[in-house]
Amino acid sequence: MIDLSDDTRQRLQRLFPEPQWQEVEAILREDCGDTLPMVKPSWLDLVERIRFAVLKLSQGDLTRLKKHVKGARHDWRDVLMAAGFANSLTAHKDWRP
Repeated sequence: MIDLSDDTRQRLQRLFPEPQWQEVEAILREDCGDTLPMVKPSWLDLVERIRFAVLKLSQGDLTRLKKHVKGARHDWRDVLMAAGFANSLTAHKDWRP
């Protein structure tokens, strides 16, 4: 299981109300990390890109987050495309909610 980076926590805390932080963290840790198809535990940068993408697409809504995490579990490349993070390895770092 890949833990959340400080940058990921910072972004999720900007998007979601405090009572949801633990739930969002659990979803990202358990369902949006090295359990994704074709993702290895050592690929921390890729995992962070995917997590930023689902956070961005969620717009701070828990139902939308779950929907996009489910989509990432099917094919995370589609999530990167939808968030605008597919064509650059660093575009996600510039996203600040």
